[in-house]
Formats: sequence, structure tokens, C-alpha cells
Amino acid sequence: MKNFDALKTFIRGDIKEKEMMSKHTYYGIGGPADAYITPKDKDDLSNILRFANRNSIPAYFIGSGSNLLISDDGINGLVLSPGKAFRHLQFNKSAVYAESGVMLGRIVRESIKRNLSGLESLIGVPGTLGGALVMNAGAFGGEISNYLQSVNIMNMKGEIISYTPNDLNFAYRFSSFKENEFIISAEFTLKKEDPKIIHQKKDNANMGRKTNQPLKFRSAGSVFKNPKKFAAGYLIDKVGLKGTKIGDAEISKHHANFFVNNGKASSSDILNLIKLAREKVKKEFNINLELEIKLIGFKEEN
Repeated sequence: MKNFDALKTFIRGDIKEKEMMSKHTYYGIGGPADAYITPKDKDDLSNILRFANRNSIPAYFIGSGSNLLISDDGINGLVLSPGKAFRHLQFNKSAVYAESGVMLGRIVRESIKRNLSGLESLIGVPGTLGGALVMNAGAFGGEISNYLQSVNIMNMKGEIISYTPNDLNFAYRFSSFKENEFIISAEFTLKKEDPKIIHQKKDNANMGRKTNQPLKFRSAGSVFKNPKKFAAGYLIDKVGLKGTKIGDAEISKHHANFFVNNGKASSSDILNLIKLAREKVKKEFNINLELEIKLIGFKEEN
């Protein structure tokens, strides 16, 4: 990498060259990144981003790797992960402050303990807060953006910018955060609720996942967004692809919108299943399936 030695002279966090991304994704798939970096703090992150910006080095932000498919060829550029540096979580009555590296499940559990309602339907949704905000994570009728009050991001110039929900656009599995914005922290306002009601919603969400999702296999969650009239899994099932295998990747027999790694799948195996599902559904129903997972390192990332 150009100027790679220069980067190592000032970084205070952890940096690993040619780090296999298969170690950092739920799929267990992905080739080497030029550099995998966990910044020590916000100042360290700012210096890294400014360096990357000056030298035209691509930077990719990932959390826990829960909704990613990374190419077997790896990533040309820097991969930045919040690691242990951005995991502060604080409650003040009904207000919640969380940094981007806090796991979403932790926020949900701690909110439930305090009888705060709003996020309980997200119990079991994998990933960090940062990733959840970028994809506007939701489940069983609830979305994380519904309770957002403010969010701080850092741009490639190393500057921190604050947004309110009015500054952003959210829709089903969509947010208007830019690709080159690193989410630092966010604040939410929840509401006090009868704990029986909260636990009932949580239990319903848990039961839905255990019943409908292949939790025992490595996957990135739902591969496609649900079209307006039909669930993506329903459409894929109807064209006869449930259980279809390419290499060691499989369209789950349990839920057709989950593509699983049975142990030794490559990114090409998963990608070919994605292409096959899109082609079949388009031909049979004239519906274009839109990806929910994010592709990184491929020539066509959509």
C-alpha cells in the first residue's frame, strides 16, 4: 500500500496488514484487507481518516461483520472497526447514549432491564449500533430510527458532525448516511412501559427468530430486502430454490432469504446464489430483488 509505513508511524490503535476478513465476518468469508485497523480513540480515528483522505486510500467501516459479504480477493484499502474503543453505553432516565461499537443486543438488554420500551423487538438482531443505524435495522414492526434523537459522525477530513433525524432520511433498511461517514455515537429516547408488555414483545421476537431463521448456520441474515407486496423468502421459495447449493453455500431450507455457509463456502459461491435467485425471481414474478447485505471488494457492489 502507498505510504503504508507512514501510517504506522502515528497510529496508536491496532493495525494488522493483510488481515483475512474471514476472521471478522459472520459468514466466515473474505480475503485479505490491505490493513485492518481498530483506532484507539476519536483522535486516532481522525488522524487515520485524514491520512487516508490525503493519500486517496479507500476506507471501509465495518462493525461486527454481521451483514457483509466480502470478496475472496479481499479489500484494497483500509478497514476500520470500532473494536473496544467505541463501546461506551450510558442511561439517564429514558435517554440512552451509545457509541457505535456497542453491540445492539447489549443496548436492547440493558433497556429492558430498566423497563424502557422501543427496542425490544430488535432482541437477537446481530451487529453493532453503527451498522444498525446505517441499515436502519428493524424487526417485527420496529425500526431503530424511530427512537433516534441525534447522531455524531466523523467524515474523511476527521471532523465530527452532529445530525438530528431531520437531517437524515430513513426508510425500510435504508439510511442516508454517506459511505465515507464513520458513526461515532448516537442518542435515543425510549419510554417507560409495563415490564410485562416489554417482555411479551421480546419473547415474541425471540420466538419468531427461533422458528423462522437458521440460527445454527453461518449467515449474514436476510440477503434481500422484502419487496412491497411479497417477502423475499417467499418468492425465492416459490421459484423452487430453497435448499439449492453452489459449492458449500446453500439457500437455507429453513428460510429461503438466508444463504448459509456450510463450512467452506467462498464469496463466489454466495454471490452465484444471489445471482441465481435474482434471475429466477425476475423471470417468474418480474420483481427485482434488492440486496440487504452489503458487498465489499467486488467489481459490482449492488
